[in-house]
Amino acid sequence: MKQFLRGNSIRVALAILFAACSGLWPVFATCETQRVQIDDHSDPQALVQTATQEILDEVRVRAIDPDDIPRIMDIVERDILPYTDIERTTKFVMGRFWRTSTPAQQQEVVEQFKLLLIHTYSGALALLRPDQQIQYPPSRIAPNQADVVVRTVAMDGSRQVEIDYRLYRTRQGWRLYDLNVVGVWLVQIYRLQFSEEIQKSGVDGLIKLLRERNEKLADGGS
Repeated sequence: MKQFLRGNSIRVALAILFAACSGLWPVFATCETQRVQIDDHSDPQALVQTATQEILDEVRVRAIDPDDIPRIMDIVERDILPYTDIERTTKFVMGRFWRTSTPAQQQEVVEQFKLLLIHTYSGALALLRPDQQIQYPPSRIAPNQADVVVRTVAMDGSRQVEIDYRLYRTRQGWRLYDLNVVGVWLVQIYRLQFSEEIQKSGVDGLIKLLRERNEKLADGGS
């Protein structure tokens, strides 16, 4: 399988994504700043903006050490995953192969894909700088919309990185399931890679490859 998403701009984008998700959790046990409870049923743009600011405020108080993997993983597991819909993301990534997979295969792909995202991008949080600047262009979102895109612009050094977040409304509140960095959607990238592997070695082959990749990342592999 081709290498998964790489590059500093992608990592900065994912760091901002993690920041947006992290603030949605009402109690952040390890945070050294006083958090405001955020209503994840609210306007999605306001939610992303408020939540992002929460985590950036924390970074200003205490920087995230890139070598502090336990803390980073804890943030991802506890404060990000509850407000993302990994199964929905996986369904879109799998495309037509999702419908032809067995329930057991679907469950395993979701779990391995979740682990891949955690392992591959856990270090992205450490890229958030105390002076990180984020702009929030107006998003035209109708009150009755159930699926929305929230647009942001993150400063990556002297460059502006456009990042879009796709969320959908659930009974539990808004949930993130995709992001777009300078015109490239995460779901599209992984769909191509997953499709190539499934056509070559089937869904079980994809699961095997994901397991091997996660084992390598867990052991500190790049």
